[in-house]
Amino acid sequence: PGYAGRTELPDNLKALMRPVAMMTPDLAMIAEVILAAEGFRDARNLAKKTITLYSLMIQQLSKQDHYDYGLRNLKAVLTMAGALKRADPDMNEEAILMRALRDMNLPKFISDDERLFRLLLGDLFPSLELTTSVYEELQGALEAEL
Repeated sequence: PGYAGRTELPDNLKALMRPVAMMTPDLAMIAEVILAAEGFRDARNLAKKTITLYSLMIQQLSKQDHYDYGLRNLKAVLTMAGALKRADPDMNEEAILMRALRDMNLPKFISDDERLFRLLLGDLFPSLELTTSVYEELQGALEAEL
């Protein structure tokens, strides 16, 4: 139930099970801990911005099957931000996080949602303007193959 390919348990098995209370995870705290573990000094504010962006994306972007705003996606984005920070420790932390958010989410959005996502990023990171990521090695390899 709730997942594709899953079926409801039969009543005779349900009778043998005990109900369990579940809570939704505190994504802000999880993001803060991951960012702090990755070496970000302003982890609390960056985590708050990240979770705000994710909640705005859930509310405002169109509903598509391939959009994922869960813990798995959040962890992947924050891990990428940590890798970018290790690659360039002197870079502005907000710029690092914004780049990770953009590079990890933008490819999956449809064109209408892409424009809205860029506006949301601009609202959350008003003082930053990121250049387009350049992958010279990849571009050269693609051109050589074609």
